[in-house]
Amino acid sequence: MSNPMHQFEVVTYKPLSLGGYDVSFTNSSLWMLIALAAVSIFLFVGTARPQVVPGRWQAAVEYIYDFVRKMLDENVGPEGRRYAPLIFSIFVFVLACNLLGLIPWIGAFTPTSHISVTLGLALLVFITVCIVGFLRHGLHFFSLFWPKDTNIFLGAFVFLIEILSFLSRPFTLAIRLFANMTAGHVLLKVFGTFVVALGSFGALPYVFGILPLAVTVALTALEVLIAVVQAYVFALLASLYLNDAVNLH
Repeated sequence: MSNPMHQFEVVTYKPLSLGGYDVSFTNSSLWMLIALAAVSIFLFVGTARPQVVPGRWQAAVEYIYDFVRKMLDENVGPEGRRYAPLIFSIFVFVLACNLLGLIPWIGAFTPTSHISVTLGLALLVFITVCIVGFLRHGLHFFSLFWPKDTNIFLGAFVFLIEILSFLSRPFTLAIRLFANMTAGHVLLKVFGTFVVALGSFGALPYVFGILPLAVTVALTALEVLIAVVQAYVFALLASLYLNDAVNLH
């Protein structure tokens, strides 16, 4: 059985170094560029010639943007709409990375199956939340971590816990996306290997491969759903974190 983790190997196409840091162009870099290009084409086709009665592409772009905007309205309030372009961009980019990695036979790579990529996206959200919080509230932003009407000793204890919880957000946000994408692809690889192995077993070559093939098809459909859900969860949590920065809840 082939190694199911081989699909996550980062292959260097062009070794590069910047200031002593390795910034080589890899297969992960390539597929992130492909995801960016796919998103750019989708948005360009959908918005190049806007019409009162939208066509399919325009309707798709408007639906996704309205979906993100409504999510911000529900979780942040009217002031959250100014952050709609950021959350929309994160959502469609993560969705594109998730879905492109499911394309068979062409050696597709899933950038969001690597913690370095998801952590980079999570840190973007975290730093944005911190900047928004301090620009809007100044040092009063720290009141987010201090419960109202509590004594100094209990307040200090809760403050420490809340700070640690806040600082852990980018890591939990990154690990959630990374773990879900990695686990799904490993399952697909394992059952795909079963199809080949059992399909050549015994006197009836293809009979034994039918069950794992059916499971693989079902898992692929499930993985498409997970790809969409995980992009949504990432954007949803980003909007919830922005709510803390905007409204200090």
